[in-house]
Parts: sequence; C-alpha cells; structure tokens
Amino acid sequence: METTMSSLSFRSSRPDRWVQPKPYSDSSLRYQAHGRIQPMEEPGFLARLFGLR
Repeated sequence: METTMSSLSFRSSRPDRWVQPKPYSDSSLRYQAHGRIQPMEEPGFLARLFGLR
C-alpha cells in the first residue's frame, strides 16, 4: 500500500508564470515605468570626486 502526503492534486489549465516568456515592452515604456538605468555598483570615491561615470 502506497501512502502519499495528500490525496488532493492541484491542476490548472494555465502554465506557470515562470514558464511563459515576458511580453515585449518598448524601451520608452520601461523608462517611464522604472526611470533611467542604474549602475550595478556605486561609483568609487575618485569617480564621484571627478564626476566620472
């Protein structure tokens, strides 16, 4: 005899969100929603001192 945690199973006709590709969004719409692209890391002391990007 096989025992399972639950006899209920969840089924959905729609696939999970992470399986679906992201819909296309125009760069201007992304800019309006999120603002300009931010750097991954903060600029160092000298970069801030001389205004380098």
